[in-house]
Amino acid sequence: MNHPSQMHAPVADRAAREAFYARIGADNLAPLWEQLHNLVTRTPRSDCQPAHWSYAKVRPYLTEATELITAEEAERRVLILENPGLRGKAAITTSLYAGLQAILPGEVARAHRHSQAALRLILEGDGAYTSVDGEKTIMRRGDFVTTPSWTWHDHGNESNGPMIWLDGLDVQLVAALDASFAESSPADRQELRRPVGDSLLRYGNGLAPVDWTPTANRASPLFCYPYERTRASLMGMQTAGAPDPHLGYKLRYVDPLTGRSPMPTMGAFAQLLPKGFSTAPYRCSSGTVFAVLEGRVEVILDDRTFEAEPNDVFVIPSWAAHRLAAREDAILFSFSDRPVQEVLGLWRESRD
Repeated sequence: MNHPSQMHAPVADRAAREAFYARIGADNLAPLWEQLHNLVTRTPRSDCQPAHWSYAKVRPYLTEATELITAEEAERRVLILENPGLRGKAAITTSLYAGLQAILPGEVARAHRHSQAALRLILEGDGAYTSVDGEKTIMRRGDFVTTPSWTWHDHGNESNGPMIWLDGLDVQLVAALDASFAESSPADRQELRRPVGDSLLRYGNGLAPVDWTPTANRASPLFCYPYERTRASLMGMQTAGAPDPHLGYKLRYVDPLTGRSPMPTMGAFAQLLPKGFSTAPYRCSSGTVFAVLEGRVEVILDDRTFEAEPNDVFVIPSWAAHRLAAREDAILFSFSDRPVQEVLGLWRESRD
């Protein structure tokens, strides 16, 4: 007689299985064996698709938006960059949101705060500001500005021209964790408690107040990373050696006091590709949003190729093999959820 562990269960026909599934479904149960192949995949299988937004094409829409609605009415006058594989979800990758925000001279985007961390990359204009937790930061093209989780922030434009920037937020990640909270301020502008540039002076020169302690949101105390410093660092790397075959000259923005990402949920990077340089094939597990700050770059994937120019935005999905070819000296900004994946031990890359 066979031991019970050696006996084989009878193979039921499909109709019997479907009837069984219907009965257990009424008690909020489901058979894993029908879904396992979709839940645990050999490689990432993302609904995110490669996509490219031409600034020359999008810019007139932003102008039209400023004619249709004020910054006060909209609270944040932004055109969402919707990934074609994630339409209706306000997502550029499966974990991140991106949009282009416009603010005209004299306008104010009123103060609020929320669980979602946000970053800004300034694309057009010079002289508008973001205030973060009582400190005003003047924004110039190419600057990387952060508004960490649950920090009061408002924007204003005291310059003579429009200001446009790329917003990046961890909206989808926070939503997946059911951790979204938000609060509006009764005042349009928050009260300033520190002078302009205070955080850069305190934390941006290899120094810190003697009694500094980390904040609860684990974010960098430095809110603005000026482009002139980023660019100088990238250009200086060329004298120290050849570019990485897969990345060119690439740096990551860091919290100057901890060396970690400026915000725990999103990492930001700056990358120089010299004229004529083409990266070797590369892929990584974090879907990544890119913006071109200088030059022109050809983006080459398995099934498509496109050329990105200054202020264009494009996205590379998780584990999508790609190459970048610089038609002239090119500087790219990018952001992704890499810090989260690294903390969880999930991030990986492939250098073909």
